[in-house]
Amino acid sequence: MATFVLVHGAWHGGWCWQKVIPFIEEAGHEVYAPTLTGMAERASELSPEIGLDTHIQDIVGELVEKNLHGVILVGHSYGAIVITGVVDQVPERIAHLVYLDTFVPRNGESMADISPLVIRLLRKQAQAHGDGYRVESHGTYGVTTEPDRSWVLRSVTPQPLKTFEQPLHLKNPAIVSATPRTHIYCTGGSFFYSFMQRILGRRALPPTEAGWRLRQLPTGHDAMITMPRELADVLLEVV
Repeated sequence: MATFVLVHGAWHGGWCWQKVIPFIEEAGHEVYAPTLTGMAERASELSPEIGLDTHIQDIVGELVEKNLHGVILVGHSYGAIVITGVVDQVPERIAHLVYLDTFVPRNGESMADISPLVIRLLRKQAQAHGDGYRVESHGTYGVTTEPDRSWVLRSVTPQPLKTFEQPLHLKNPAIVSATPRTHIYCTGGSFFYSFMQRILGRRALPPTEAGWRLRQLPTGHDAMITMPRELADVLLEVV
């Protein structure tokens, strides 16, 4: 039996994995999908102090509290920078890293370094409409059909700005390349995500370094909602 820990992206929560979890559990494996501080059902905890470090500690705490080892750690979108910080802190607990439709962060980087134009716009939005620290969600993340589109729109919650501005600090900058790893690229993105990929340039594309297991899914950014069975199958290949 394998253990999966699924880390959601910005504006989301553990809710977004609901369609994937049954397929993994039916295959006989254990799955955890925690919600990061200040998000979704934890939205009442939102504050200006919540940053990337907070979310890294959320997942480290989950692994330690539940005494999880041999974990297949999955990070979607913003969750990529979170899982990278996690494996750096508790590498002995992680068996495999999965980066789902996202970039692979480097030591010392924040989201603001990776995509300065986008974060600058989000910062202005937070200053104008979010008391300087709350960033509202935009778009439907490639989910275009009902009832899923309405589910996403009513479930997303504001993201703390500090999570985009706080840099990732690694004790071992080579930790990702030292860990078995998979990158899943979603090829059916909407105009918004095509625009984002142009801004991010090559950082939005699958990694080219040796050692990566590369997969693709012909769907939009929230593959866990639009192609849950197919995503589960790709994740189960790791086992």
